[in-house]
Amino acid sequence: MNGPERSGGPGVGDDWRDQRARAVAHHGAELNRRREAEAARAQELIAEFIAAAQRANLTPEPLRARSYSGRSYRTPLRGWYLNPARTIAISEEGEYYSLLVPSSARALIAGADPSPSAPRLIVGEGARDGESMPLADLLQRLLKGSG
Repeated sequence: MNGPERSGGPGVGDDWRDQRARAVAHHGAELNRRREAEAARAQELIAEFIAAAQRANLTPEPLRARSYSGRSYRTPLRGWYLNPARTIAISEEGEYYSLLVPSSARALIAGADPSPSAPRLIVGEGARDGESMPLADLLQRLLKGSG
């Protein structure tokens, strides 16, 4: 008779499962709320960077996507790379992109068309040591490099 579903008679296990389901749903909702707040703050930083880049005449460059095997594909995007590996960038419209894409014969001919994703305050978070950096620092480096 281990676990709450086997002790205490009928309905006790159901109560425990209901409480557990509510707790999981609450934690999931809280995680989503934090991610949305992080993305909103990161988007503010990007908007501030775009305005500062325009004032500093920091010219966006054509952005290229790269496959996991290292092949490079053109994209319709222009913007600024955030990392030395040139796999994360922001477009001149202020959208955040991961420029790592699957290998594709079609992309060799037509180019890759990556989709924007929600920006993060820590770029590369969860990557190997030394590969994550605060978004604010990366944007500041881009601006300082223009001056």
